[in-house]
Amino acid sequence: MAVLLSICVFFAFGAAFVFVNLTVGSLLRPRLPNPQKSDVYECGEPTIGSSWVQFDLRFYIIALVFLVFDVEVALFYPWAVAYGNAEELAHQWKMTLFDLRSAAVVDMLFFFGVLLVGFAYLWRFGYLDWVRSAASTSLKIPPRPGGGLSREARIDRSL
Repeated sequence: MAVLLSICVFFAFGAAFVFVNLTVGSLLRPRLPNPQKSDVYECGEPTIGSSWVQFDLRFYIIALVFLVFDVEVALFYPWAVAYGNAEELAHQWKMTLFDLRSAAVVDMLFFFGVLLVGFAYLWRFGYLDWVRSAASTSLKIPPRPGGGLSREARIDRSL
């Protein structure tokens, strides 16, 4: 019960801290509106034309793949630290050292395998091909008689 209370107090203080800072900031900051402040501004360059442009999803896909594998590497570290003192854990859990290390390797291989299945899916359907046309992408598999997965993944809308 003490752990739950400490977690609730932590979240309450965190929410209060954010709310108080936002409130004080809104009360103290000057209100000097002008049209230049309302302009769209990104990356140090003023926009040319409409800011509502079609964004190429390849940038988003690459960023997500990087993020997933970066988080995976970040999760390897606590796993390695937890199983680094495997002798103590095996003694505490009344297991043999071999069984504990085998379970740890199987856990990590399962975790890594799920990520590799996602990566293979992206690779198979051409989402990692940087030079491909964004308008039309077909599957990289030979057509089979009777249909199946031989249809295009996306329809070329420019025709």
